[in-house]
Amino acid sequence: PRFRLPSQYFTMAEEFQKAIQDIKNLAGRPGDEDMLFIYSHFKQATVGDCNIDRPGFMDFTGKAKWDAWNAHKGMTTAAAQQAYVEKTQQLIKDFGLKD
Repeated sequence: PRFRLPSQYFTMAEEFQKAIQDIKNLAGRPGDEDMLFIYSHFKQATVGDCNIDRPGFMDFTGKAKWDAWNAHKGMTTAAAQQAYVEKTQQLIKDFGLKD
């Protein structure tokens, strides 16, 4: 297992960047709802409010991602980063990280 310093030693931006790397190294694959949570909070934290048109009728995945992101309209960058980090920490507890 990897060693991790307590979060009080990192800024939220640093914790967010660490969580981005950690999510790519989970030992298992989270379910669709967890992945939509991660995706939507990542987009809100890095882009802000949804700024693209909703995908067409047959693009089911695109619509789900758009809906998840658009649901966070108005959420601050800091709040989105915090939610992303907390969810990532929970997923690490659930799945662990690759060695």
